[in-house]
Amino acid sequence: MRTLACNRILSGAWALAALAQPATALAQAQPSEAALRLDPVVVTATRTEAAAFDVPASIDRIGADRIRDARMQVNISESLGGVPGLFARDRQNYAQDVQISVRGFGARSTFGIRGVRLYVDGIPATLPDGQGQISNVDLGSADRIEVLRGPFSALYGNSSGGVIQVFTEEGRGPPTLGFSVAGGSDGALRFGAKASGTSGGLGYVVSASDFRTDGYRDHSVVERRIGNVKLTLAPDDASKVTLLANSVSLPKAQDPLGVTRAQFQANPRGVDPVAIAYDTRKTVEQTQFGLVYERRIDAVNSLRALIYGGHRGTEQFQAILAPPASPAQNNPLNPGGVISLGRAYDGTDLRWTAKTRLGDMPLTILGGLAYDTLAEHRQGFQNFIGGVTGVQGALRRNEDNDVTNIDQYLQASWRFAERWTLDAGLRHSIVRFTSIDHYIVGPNPDDSGKVRYAASLPVAGLMFAATESLHVYATAGRGFETPTLNELAYRPNGATGLNLALQAARSDSVEAGVKTRDALWGELNVAVFETRTSHEIVTQTNSGGRSTFQNAGASRRRGLEAAWSRDWRDNWRTQVAYTWLDARYVDPFLTCTATPCAAANVPIAGGNRIPGVARSAFYGSLAWAPPQGWRGGVEARALSRVWVNDLNSDAAAGFATAGANLGYLVHIGSWDLSGFGRVDNVLGRKYAGSVIVNEGNSRFFEPAPGRTWIAGINGSITFR
Repeated sequence: MRTLACNRILSGAWALAALAQPATALAQAQPSEAALRLDPVVVTATRTEAAAFDVPASIDRIGADRIRDARMQVNISESLGGVPGLFARDRQNYAQDVQISVRGFGARSTFGIRGVRLYVDGIPATLPDGQGQISNVDLGSADRIEVLRGPFSALYGNSSGGVIQVFTEEGRGPPTLGFSVAGGSDGALRFGAKASGTSGGLGYVVSASDFRTDGYRDHSVVERRIGNVKLTLAPDDASKVTLLANSVSLPKAQDPLGVTRAQFQANPRGVDPVAIAYDTRKTVEQTQFGLVYERRIDAVNSLRALIYGGHRGTEQFQAILAPPASPAQNNPLNPGGVISLGRAYDGTDLRWTAKTRLGDMPLTILGGLAYDTLAEHRQGFQNFIGGVTGVQGALRRNEDNDVTNIDQYLQASWRFAERWTLDAGLRHSIVRFTSIDHYIVGPNPDDSGKVRYAASLPVAGLMFAATESLHVYATAGRGFETPTLNELAYRPNGATGLNLALQAARSDSVEAGVKTRDALWGELNVAVFETRTSHEIVTQTNSGGRSTFQNAGASRRRGLEAAWSRDWRDNWRTQVAYTWLDARYVDPFLTCTATPCAAANVPIAGGNRIPGVARSAFYGSLAWAPPQGWRGGVEARALSRVWVNDLNSDAAAGFATAGANLGYLVHIGSWDLSGFGRVDNVLGRKYAGSVIVNEGNSRFFEPAPGRTWIAGINGSITFR
């Protein structure tokens, strides 16, 4: 079956190449230097610098201009709309982070980001268990975002349905001080400041931001502060040292939860009464550091070493009903409605790279060892004292959970012929979970335990350069995804302890694609893909913000991605991205519709669509951005309907929205000054921006704002 799928995809790739040939022929009718005049987009997603056009994988690079131009610079989702295959949804809920999925991986996440690997300046923002968050990124100092999709993502190990990396800019040139202020609908206000430059060989970028909003919905007030430091130093011509420090503080993040369909239709700004009664909310404090040392040993060999560490403290108040509304928390086995997490994490990544030749053709080999640890102290408390709810009550859970992963990886890229390049890699991952239970009271037993997951993940890709402006490739690989600590945290039958019976999901992926680029037609990337997964991890119960999980059978994700961009005369730029994705369960399985659930008893039919995944998505933009003076742009987005549960009994309707922005940029001596205004959802469409998959109380929907506006000013002064 996999061979048949692979043959179909390869056939599709050659068909796409044939369709691209007329455009290539026209381009070749132009001067041959036309293709060479396009600046190559350099990426590091495969761990070595390479032009994205020359890599046999789906890779997108979002530069600083697209991250910051006419943006609020608060959520990473602002910048990712033009990446095909990636759905980044601003949930209007800063207690739960942005919702991100890549080719259907990560769609089930009810909070945080999982199934997708995240990195910030090389430091994992995804912990060893596969759970990630991206709230610590200061977009005001980000240089670029790289997104890797498809089989090559598996080279990053556990939970690599895709890879998103954010890189802070490096300090260069004379000292520069900058500021930014932006405000808009619903009391949104952001202040940002940045200092950058070089001094005595030391490059520095220091940035900070403060953001707050009343929120579009009731009970969604947020305060968030971010600080970021990046220092670079070259002790000699052959080495470089980078020091990284980052902090994020979320002292207040109210959680409006989801709403039922009836509540959504009656009042999209409203919340379920339990959100108010239990004052659902989250607080976060995180600090981390990192040190990177890079050394060029000789003309062939180089080394890179990363060490990092950090701590993240989280307290979350959930809407678990208290007596007398529900007697559940009186059960001595119930862990309560308040979660307190202290997470200390650290790790290292040692990498050797050799750029040599084999058969007189270029060969790059790299090998590395990654070791990451997570030490979690998890406590649970009742969310009531007497008749008062939404407060921290009696202790009901107390345990230490440790996760470690040790990964070895080897990659090679060999241009074995003038037009042919072979890329291959192998990663071996071992992930261990250990839990030590300290809450052994009355009938609550000792639930200590451990579990181990391991996998070898091969990847191979072949690229053919048909012409200077047309490349065709095919790749295949294997990935795996362990349960996260949050997915192991509760057992569906109401028993205490971790759900250590959960297995890791394992996937086989194939992809084929065509990349074209020339000055006349711009850049066009088209890819078709298929992923088959066994032991898919699915939601079994989800109620009041607490989820339990189980393994289903097989699932399948297949689709098509297309992205086109073109720079025109007079500083015009067009960008279009389209995704078609068919994500389904192959095997039937049983689930629960009530909580607690001693045994799954509701059948899910094979062929049902995986919830949280849209079948199609479109993005288009037209921007005019001269070096100074007036500038502006328009954007359009469309998304098909999204099923909200495994039963496929309800769905968030599809929608289309449009946005527009207008700004002015001027250079006055040492000053750069700009201002902008932006309106999103111009027509005031009413739609659900995201969904909470399999929510047990049918509170599936997270309403998106109606028409919103923001305006801001940015300035910087350079001391020459």
